Amino acid sequence: MADVTLMKTPAETALVQAFESVRTTLPGDAESRAQAFEQFSTRGLPHRRVEEFKYTDLRALLREVAPFAAVPSAEEAKAALRDAKAFTGVSALEVPFVNGHFVREAVDFHALPDGIEIVPLREALANGHEWLAKLSPVPWASDNPVYQLNTSFMADGVMVRVAGSVGMPVHLRFVTAAGSAVATATRVLVVVEDDASVTLLETHESADGVNHQPNDVVEMIAGDRSNVQHVRLNAEGDKTLALSTLAAKVGAEAMVNSINVVVGASTSRHQVYAILDGENTHLRVNGASMLKGSQHGDSTLVVEHNALHCESRELFKTVIDNEATGVFQGKIIVPHHAQKTDGRMMSAALLLSEGGSMNNKPELEIFADDVQCAHGATCGQLDEDLLFYLMARGLPRKDAESLLVQAFLGEAIEFVENESVREALVGTVEGWLKARS
Repeated sequence: MADVTLMKTPAETALVQAFESVRTTLPGDAESRAQAFEQFSTRGLPHRRVEEFKYTDLRALLREVAPFAAVPSAEEAKAALRDAKAFTGVSALEVPFVNGHFVREAVDFHALPDGIEIVPLREALANGHEWLAKLSPVPWASDNPVYQLNTSFMADGVMVRVAGSVGMPVHLRFVTAAGSAVATATRVLVVVEDDASVTLLETHESADGVNHQPNDVVEMIAGDRSNVQHVRLNAEGDKTLALSTLAAKVGAEAMVNSINVVVGASTSRHQVYAILDGENTHLRVNGASMLKGSQHGDSTLVVEHNALHCESRELFKTVIDNEATGVFQGKIIVPHHAQKTDGRMMSAALLLSEGGSMNNKPELEIFADDVQCAHGATCGQLDEDLLFYLMARGLPRKDAESLLVQAFLGEAIEFVENESVREALVGTVEGWLKARS
């Protein structure tokens, strides 16, 4: 039989060349990076014939690879952070990144709140910090090509340890401010110890008109009886191709709530890989996406119940205008030993125009026999009866539509405990609706 040679696209060839040029300069274990890139290179960029990427064909979408961003100067970092807008009204401990690099000068390490410890990832990789052993808490996430690319090229990030109850939110602020297209690969590890609690904010911003290519990974280990509130906002520029991954391992009797809110990027794919690794664990993963123009927004989720009496709730709301495309792929996995599982997953899409489209693929993979699991997906337009009711009471049609859209998305946002963060998200929804009208 003749040998089969996989033809590489120009983007794949550029990635190979980029890796060869930086592999000796990046800190940390060169062998692990090489192994991750070899796994990626063997299969190449995922395409529509790969089931997990059926609706988001990265081989077709990624035509050119942007150069990886250099470390910004102190003046450039200060200017970029000064112009950042996300959650500016929320009092929080800011952990800032500019062009994919941690801005150490912006954090006073001597005045951190009690219970917070931060280690720059670049230093940890260079020195072989003991926390590095906690990276990749969800082993099967390493099979994902987006995650493999991040492992290959990750140049900077932080590791955060939370011990005790931290009253002030921790804000991971990512800003890409380069004038021309750049690629970034950041990795953040958050370790929340037993009985600890924290609110984690994560925002991503960049300017319109520039084809930036961020690939960011946040990994979380939530200890037994911990409480983690995670709020993520994608406010990237209108030409950005944004890839992101959340990998979480959740301990016994812990509670983790996470929401991803999307208003930005030309193409975005947010992946969530979670494993419930202790009994009586509670996990909530929500999404609220607002897409317009020709935006493409992909939310992909895999949750594995790996212990008894665990509960998970997944609710994704997508509003689509113009010719935008939404994607939801969700899977709940229940192995035979995870009896008494309670898992419920729902995706709902609201189409505001005839040109928009939504792709839903919810799945259950159940091997246990004493469970309560359900999934569902809906796709429809605004209720004309409700619109008539509001308009009959004097509201213009656009205002009536805005009220109904806010109510639709509000179900996914209302669980956010921090009032100022919740109000900021409501303001994001209102801003999107105002721009639409």
